[in-house]
Amino acid sequence: MQKSAATALLLLAAVAPAAAHTGTVAGGALASGFAHPLSGADHVLAMLAVGLWAALAGGRAVWVLPAAFLALMAAGFGAALAGLALPMVEPAILASLVALGLLVAGAARLPLAAGAALAGFFALFHGAAHGAELGHADAAGFGLGFLAATALLHAAGLVCGAAVAGRFGPLPLRLAGGATALAGVVLAAG
Repeated sequence: MQKSAATALLLLAAVAPAAAHTGTVAGGALASGFAHPLSGADHVLAMLAVGLWAALAGGRAVWVLPAAFLALMAAGFGAALAGLALPMVEPAILASLVALGLLVAGAARLPLAAGAALAGFFALFHGAAHGAELGHADAAGFGLGFLAATALLHAAGLVCGAAVAGRFGPLPLRLAGGATALAGVVLAAG
């Protein structure tokens, strides 16, 4: 267990900060949208943390937390496309790492509606960032792509979280949450 936690911390420390990760990849808007959240440590860590938190919470949170994140991320994307600018998008994204990481580290059990609202609040900013970085890609394809990648990151957090907790208990997940929060602080300071 100590070796796994140390490996996870080393991997998190090696992740380079991602500010604006614009641009398109070969394969069109869908592929560009899919690649977009995977190209930034800020998005990857937050979306994995949602899955880990849902795995720790269990019950209906397993699907409600990721669904709330996806729905409100789509709303943030739509707001950006409509020209509605959210304030302080990048600081809010970094705050999502710290907050979601601390929720995992503390194995927080919020009421389901409050947890969904909190996940959704941060998702608005992630979606707005995706909208601001759309470039010349087709909005529908790009949106579907980043929603699919986000759902897969949530699922990876859920599956890994359940497997690790089932084998080693919640401590490794809580350590990963602490590392995520620390990564948010480091990215914010950088």
